Amino acid sequence: MSEIKLTAETRTEFGKGAARRIRRANNIPAVLYGHGADPVHLTLPGHQTMLAVRHTNALLSLTIGDRTELAVVKDVQRHPWRPEIEHIDLLLVRQGEKIAVDVAVHVVGESAPGTIHLVESQVLSVEAPATSIPESFEVSIEGRPAGDTITAGDVELPEGVTLLTEPEYAVVLITEPRGEAADDESEASAAESSSEASAE
Repeated sequence: MSEIKLTAETRTEFGKGAARRIRRANNIPAVLYGHGADPVHLTLPGHQTMLAVRHTNALLSLTIGDRTELAVVKDVQRHPWRPEIEHIDLLLVRQGEKIAVDVAVHVVGESAPGTIHLVESQVLSVEAPATSIPESFEVSIEGRPAGDTITAGDVELPEGVTLLTEPEYAVVLITEPRGEAADDESEASAAESSSEASAE
């Protein structure tokens, strides 16, 4: 996805009291770290930042005074019950570098009639270019029969993205609903009993 531009301000006040004052002003306290540099304490615009972090692994272009930095969100601390972000950790990134991230799995299609699918892993860990992190990976289950397993190694990755999750790790399982499986076993057992009775 394209860069999301935010204007950030450096801050020199810390602690819970300072954080509360920042949030009361409809802003969000944040820390930018990475590349061996000292952490930079920032104040981000509340509404714009909340919209930005809805995008998984969003790439942020931060204007801080007279300079611009690229960053990705590493951690979002939310209020336990209010729709409020309390703090954000940002990781400084550079053009051309790769970083380890978790990317969501998105299942598409319909498995074979009479089957259901179970998502065993909601995300895959990959190494991806910092400036072009995929928002999600599509996993097609179209027509897949019961008993099929889609592993991490089966998922098609964009060019330049390397899988970090073990390739054998199960991502999606195709199976029959338990009720139907039990019915099939009951019918098979009944048929077997009937055959034995007839033989007698």
